[in-house]
Amino acid sequence: MAKTAGTSIPTVSKVLRGGTDVSSETRAKVMEAVQAVGYTRPAGAKGETAREEGGLSHALDLVVTHFEGSWANLLIAGVGREAAAAGIDVVLTLAEPDGDWVSRLLRRRTIGVIGTLVDPASRQFGALFAAGVPVVLIDPMSTPPSGVASIGVANWEGGRMACDHLLSLGHTRMGVVAGHARHLFSRARVDGFRAAADTTAVGDATVSVAHGGWNRAKAASATHTLLDGDPGITGIFACADSMALGVYDAVAARGLRIPEDISVIGFDDLPEAQYITPGLTTVRQPSTELGAAAVKRLIELSRGENAGVRSPSRMELATELVLRASTGPAPVPSTGPAPVPSTGPGPVPSS
Repeated sequence: MAKTAGTSIPTVSKVLRGGTDVSSETRAKVMEAVQAVGYTRPAGAKGETAREEGGLSHALDLVVTHFEGSWANLLIAGVGREAAAAGIDVVLTLAEPDGDWVSRLLRRRTIGVIGTLVDPASRQFGALFAAGVPVVLIDPMSTPPSGVASIGVANWEGGRMACDHLLSLGHTRMGVVAGHARHLFSRARVDGFRAAADTTAVGDATVSVAHGGWNRAKAASATHTLLDGDPGITGIFACADSMALGVYDAVAARGLRIPEDISVIGFDDLPEAQYITPGLTTVRQPSTELGAAAVKRLIELSRGENAGVRSPSRMELATELVLRASTGPAPVPSTGPAPVPSTGPGPVPSS
């Protein structure tokens, strides 16, 4: 790896410890080399890390891509409560794509890192893996390296449940407002939905997909795209409750009603799902429990538990369908007024 970076082994080691006496240019070359080589030291392995210089740590790093939103709040609450119960403090770190947050993290003495909705293929996480920092990923955007622990929910099964519910109500022309095409958890939800539609016994079912980028306004635009492409759509699955709000906006803007004209299902079961009108039928993911489970797994890794027995693997928590008022029977297609039968010329009415 030092050869790839064009520098010395001590310099590489210094970068992976978060050392400050390295130029930004050299640091960038080392990070790029780590990513190119794909080197991953086993989590918790003994080596030249800041965590070994001062004894045991009583803190962990929670790395997030954003602080805003109900889902992030629920997850942070789960991490915070479980960590507090274990006598561990939580340091919140914002994973800015071009920031040097990883060097600051490497200089801290923490038991390890929980990464939430992050890209493990990024050079920053490559540096964490190479430094042997224990890492647990919560629903990563892309496939993590072999041996890196990840925790998520049954996204595919959640998508399947959403489609099965719409099919049970007679909907056969359906739309999906997905997140980002490259995100694993978004693809899994869409794939589960499509699988249910492809194997239904109620007849031919069609599924149209548009991407809303996990954003309310973009989801509204995606909904218009779906309905412009197929005005016959009667059921829409939004891959996040935040995007379901955008679906509501678009449906209202078109003068349509939920669920009389279009049924809507979300994913998450955020507090907003209960407060909007009509209440949102959604696939519940246990967000707080996800955070707590990640803390427990990280503590195991930092203590070397299960080492040599089995590699860290993915854990999935169950999802469940929560029924509210936003879904109903598929509307009966309008056939227009019945034609008046012609009986030929009748008598001329008298005045």
